[in-house]
Amino acid sequence: MSNTLKTIAVAGALAASFTAVSMTAASAAGKEKCFGVSLAGKIDCAAGAGTSKVDYQGNAWTLVDAGTCETKELPGDRMGSLEKLDRDMAG
Repeated sequence: MSNTLKTIAVAGALAASFTAVSMTAASAAGKEKCFGVSLAGKIDCAAGAGTSKVDYQGNAWTLVDAGTCETKELPGDRMGSLEKLDRDMAG
């Protein structure tokens, strides 16, 4: 493969990665991380090294509309949090 083709391939990969980052930032506009509100396996970010194993796991988060996290009412008198929680951890 010539150096020109390698340069084009690298430039294309960089452009694609920048596009993905800007699209992610745009989709997150007006959103905030909310811990302890996710259902098992339905999270935006992995909890620890794996994924959420239980509903409302305290270290798992999902994106919610800004300003709504701490007012989300969940079963068992749980509430969402802007910080990690030490509750409902997978065992």
